[in-house]
Amino acid sequence: MPSVMLRKREDGKLLFYIAKKDLEETIESLEFDTADKWGGEVLLGDGSKYYFEPLSPAPKIPTTLQAKRLAEE
Repeated sequence: MPSVMLRKREDGKLLFYIAKKDLEETIESLEFDTADKWGGEVLLGDGSKYYFEPLSPAPKIPTTLQAKRLAEE
């Protein structure tokens, strides 16, 4: 599972970055996005999907997490 860095853009959207792949994409949707539960399935702007184990409470951004790439359907 790659380490993924998350940070906010100036417009408030989250950026998803994997250094080893030099991949930087905007997060388009997040399965759980509340103060009590954050994470789950993540859809990126390029259509790829990753999974973060849901966290409670939501992490402070910027942060680094482990993510699993989900198979394309």
